[in-house]
Amino acid sequence: MSSARRLTQHDIAKLAGVSQATVSLVLNDAQAAATRIPGETRERILKIIRETGYVADPIARRMAKGLNRILGVFTYEPAFPSAQADFFAPFLLGIEEEAQRQNYDLLLLTSAGIGEKREIFGDGNRLRLADGCLVLGRQFNRTELKQLVQGEYPFVAVGRRENAGGKVPYVGGGYADATKTLVGKARALGHSRLAYVGPKGPAESVTDRWKGFSDALENDAELVLHIPHAGQPPHDILEALIASDSTAVFFVELADAIKVETVARQRGLSIPADMSFVVLGSHIRPERTTIQFASFNIPREEMGRQATAMLIGRIETSDPVRQVLLPCEPLEGETLGPVKSRRN
Repeated sequence: MSSARRLTQHDIAKLAGVSQATVSLVLNDAQAAATRIPGETRERILKIIRETGYVADPIARRMAKGLNRILGVFTYEPAFPSAQADFFAPFLLGIEEEAQRQNYDLLLLTSAGIGEKREIFGDGNRLRLADGCLVLGRQFNRTELKQLVQGEYPFVAVGRRENAGGKVPYVGGGYADATKTLVGKARALGHSRLAYVGPKGPAESVTDRWKGFSDALENDAELVLHIPHAGQPPHDILEALIASDSTAVFFVELADAIKVETVARQRGLSIPADMSFVVLGSHIRPERTTIQFASFNIPREEMGRQATAMLIGRIETSDPVRQVLLPCEPLEGETLGPVKSRRN
C-alpha cells in the first residue's frame, strides 16, 4: 500500500478482516459497538489503527452523521459590552468548556439585530449553519420561543423558561428554593418584619425569586414593605425601610443593596446590627463592595456546561425534552444577623 495515499476506513476494514460499517462503529465509539461488536474484534481494529497511524477524515465523519459539529449561541442582549459582560461570561465559559470536551465548535450568532430588535428568526438568519442552538437572556421573545418549541431544530435554553406551546428544554438555577432557604435563615434569627426591594417579574428568574420569598412567609412573618422600582434614590429606599420598621431586607439586585448599605453607613447605621440585608443571588464581581452580602451561589458555569451537554444529546441521539434546575448553595456573608432587640 502506497504511503503517499491517505488510509481509508475501507483499508482498515480490509486489514482487520471486517466490514467498513464495523470500523465506522468503532471509530465513532457508538454505544452499539459495545453490544454488537465482540471485544476481540474491536481491539483488533484499534490495534491496526494505532499501527498504521490512521486518522479519520473529520469532514467525512461529519457528512456521514449529517452534522457540522457546530453549536449556535444566541443571546437576547449583547454578550460582550461591559454592562452585560458580568452576566454572560460564566455561562459562556461553561458552554465553551463542554463544547471543547465534546469536539464541537461554537458560532456566536451576532447578526440578530440591535437592542430590542434582536431576533433569532430575523432576516439573514444563519441558525442552520449550526446543528443546534443555546439561547440565553434575562427575557425571551415568547413568540420566537414558541416557534422553536414547535419546530424540529434542536435548542436548549440556559435558565428556566415557562412552557410555550409545549415544554421548553432548559437548564436553570433553583432560585425559588434558594430564596426560600434564605428567608428561613432570617426567620431562624428572629426576623419577622421583612422587606423586598425589586420587581416580582416578568422574567422567570425574577418571578422565581419572588415565589420563593412569598412561599416562605409564615403566619408570624409578614412583608411590611415592597419597593418594586429599583430606580428610587437609595436615600428614599432607606427612609422607607426605617419607617416600615423592617428588620431584614431582601434585594433582587446587588447594586441596590450596595447603594442602600452605603447610605445606611453614612447615617451611622450598622448592617446587620441595626438591619439585615440579603441579596438574592451571587454576582460576578463581589470586590466592588467592601462587604460580603448574605446571598446564594448561582452555578452559572455549570448551567452552561449542562445545557451544552443537553443540547448535544438532543442533536446526536434525539434525547427527550428535559427541564433541569441546579441547586444554588447559600452564601453566609456578613449582612444577616440576629434581629435587633426592641426597646419597650
